[in-house]
Amino acid sequence: MSLKTYLTLSALCFSSLAGIAQSIKPISISNTGSANAFPLVKGKQAAAVYIDKADAEVVGIAANCFSKDVASVTGILPTVSNGIPASGIAVIAGTIGHSKLIDKLAGEHKINIGKVKNQWETFSIAVVNTPMAGVKQALVITGSDRRGTAFGLFELSRMIGVSPLVWWADVAPRHHNEVYITPGTSIIGPPSVKYRGIFINDEDWGMQPWAAKNMDKDIKDIGPNTYAHIFELLLRLKANYIWPAMHPCTKAFWYYKENPVVADRYAIVLGASHCEPILRNNVFEWADNYEAEYGQKPGEWRYDVNHDQILNYWQTRATEAAKIDAVYTVGMRGIHDGSMPGPKDKKEKVKLLENVITDQRSMLAKTDNKPADAIPQIFCPYKEVLDLYQDHMKLPDDITICWADDNHGYIRQVSNPTEQKRSGGSGVYYHFSYWGAPRDFLWLSSVSPTLTSYEMSKAYQFGADKVWVFNVGDLKPAELEIQFAMDLAWDVKKWAPEKAHEYPKAWAAETFGPEFAEPIAHIKDEYYRLAASAKPEHVDVVDFNAKQTEQRLADYQSLRKEAEALKIKIPAALQDAYFELILYPVSGACLMNEKIFYAEKSFDDHNVENAKKAADAYNEIKILTQKYNQQISGGKWNGIMSDHPRDQKVFKMPEVAKAGFYDRVIQQKDIQPQATIPASQFSNKKDADGTHIKTINGLGISNNAVTVMPLVEKSYDDNIQAAPYVEYKANLTQGENSIIVKCLPTFKLYNGMGLRYAISVNGDMPQIVDINAKADTKEWSPNVLRGYSIGQTKHQVAKAGEGTIRIYLLDPSVVLSQVEIE
Repeated sequence: MSLKTYLTLSALCFSSLAGIAQSIKPISISNTGSANAFPLVKGKQAAAVYIDKADAEVVGIAANCFSKDVASVTGILPTVSNGIPASGIAVIAGTIGHSKLIDKLAGEHKINIGKVKNQWETFSIAVVNTPMAGVKQALVITGSDRRGTAFGLFELSRMIGVSPLVWWADVAPRHHNEVYITPGTSIIGPPSVKYRGIFINDEDWGMQPWAAKNMDKDIKDIGPNTYAHIFELLLRLKANYIWPAMHPCTKAFWYYKENPVVADRYAIVLGASHCEPILRNNVFEWADNYEAEYGQKPGEWRYDVNHDQILNYWQTRATEAAKIDAVYTVGMRGIHDGSMPGPKDKKEKVKLLENVITDQRSMLAKTDNKPADAIPQIFCPYKEVLDLYQDHMKLPDDITICWADDNHGYIRQVSNPTEQKRSGGSGVYYHFSYWGAPRDFLWLSSVSPTLTSYEMSKAYQFGADKVWVFNVGDLKPAELEIQFAMDLAWDVKKWAPEKAHEYPKAWAAETFGPEFAEPIAHIKDEYYRLAASAKPEHVDVVDFNAKQTEQRLADYQSLRKEAEALKIKIPAALQDAYFELILYPVSGACLMNEKIFYAEKSFDDHNVENAKKAADAYNEIKILTQKYNQQISGGKWNGIMSDHPRDQKVFKMPEVAKAGFYDRVIQQKDIQPQATIPASQFSNKKDADGTHIKTINGLGISNNAVTVMPLVEKSYDDNIQAAPYVEYKANLTQGENSIIVKCLPTFKLYNGMGLRYAISVNGDMPQIVDINAKADTKEWSPNVLRGYSIGQTKHQVAKAGEGTIRIYLLDPSVVLSQVEIE
């Protein structure tokens, strides 16, 4: 298969050229020459890369990475020079106003910078003939700012076949002898979301021990070498923002003075989590290292009684960070992930939080010598802080509100009409990994692209375009999910909820080649579908009846066989990548389900053979994890993967029956509904008020959920009959029929809105059901573990036979997964 065919397929699905790109005739990639095509590599000769030594350091970093990427594809290493091209052909990369070469080309109208200049992180890639005396042709990458230029170089790497995961998942590019860029100009950007990044978190069992053993051996911690690789990944993904690791096992990011230097070299914007105000890691810097830093013990972490010491502690960091790119988290919580110490009275606590923010802003303005509203700040109403914020807390208009999900992928609220008018706008803090109630999910990554798109697109529609940050745990094995999140943040319309189910196919085409796109997409789709009704880490606490258990085992075993069969066809150079990205997650999820269910079945059917199957599954997880750490990529990932993070009970070998001893009985619910109807199998529908009933593939426990789109801030309180609805045909019994509606466990958009449906059977009076469950309550906990919330109603039917069930969607963000009749 030619490079042109390969990259055209990938670009159609993937390249941001198709979305935000603005161009008359965009460039494209070929491995055969054509008229006026730019020969990046031809006849074992590579075009030299020219940059300006006065440009930002990240431009040089990106240029050298690009040179190595070209070599990884062709075997030919382009030179990187700070000089001026004088003959032949050249790749020229630079930032407007910081590169004499770029400014000269623009001044002589050789390149048009009108749609790039003064934009945020925007770039163009153009083939230019006779750009200067003696130079026949140039490929010119022009950035609006330093990150724009770096993104342009890495985008070109991606276009010639180098995956953003080339280092982090060992995705080796295909070899081609020659590479050409066809004539044209592509303008890419600005991004949909301003700050786009990740949070390295809960690193105790993966990132920290791996980095200490392999990356930053001198400090035995997550340090500048590790972060340099993380920052390169972010640039390859066109991301720009980091919340560094901050658990007690890791010393603070700022403790190692080289860390912020490396961040600035890579032009990465530094932030900090919801419990780290003013870039301070309190777990280490206050609780452990304060005395070493200041020569005295810290007082109480309570602002109303220890104001001066805490403010001075923040001032030190503000001074250190004054000259780097940063977004400050403002407010205050506990030393770690807990509530802010202070008055018991809630209103007094709100006032204290307001005072904290006022003082922080005054300090920042004085330190940076600029107005507070010119300094990027976020306020993250996470967990208990949301309650304080909702109690009429006053927040300066320019601060970005960073809404949080419920830690399980469902955003607690979005901006209401008043908040949507704030100059600071809003953003989202979202989880692909989590430590906490009701259960952790720190091992495998199983939040689907479709769920991510539905929730993040919803927030974006209501103004969340300033910052998106994703808790990615140890980063591995969440590579696909991270790549999707950053692609979505760059161009939110390209991967809208209706299209997001296509992403695994596009990703597989780019990562493994188009011939593997369909089978890998099917594997990933099934992996996400099965996890939607219980993540691998939660399968032991979700109730499945006997039929569901058998079906789940069969589905997982079939999926694993499919993944194993495909492995044989994967090229040798991509075997490590396939294990990391596909085979380990699929096998691990399958084996976890086998371990739990066969252990239960050993008691249920008094079959000791099932006990052996459970033990075999447990042991095989250990073997596969050992392979990940010690064999894959020559031991490169030794320590990164733990199959028992936090040593949770679900990871241990469960109790099983022993021959002759059956004194334990598994109380497995075996209630079978009379009928189960996937939400997408409606027989009739009605749209309303400019909205449409939509089936979202890849969403919910039935894998095809039904909702109303676009979301509008309208509720049908007085006129249910005017609401959009779907109808289902079902056989009903005479007398009472109980109908259960299973919905995605979303939240109402914001206070004042509802999350309700109304249901009518054979035209009877509609019954209204509220399915909103407040986060962190006993009603909410089972919802997020099993993947659905429940509404239940009872209906009297005069005559047995086929009946009509009509479900009205009264509020936005109601998503139907399944209808059951008992």
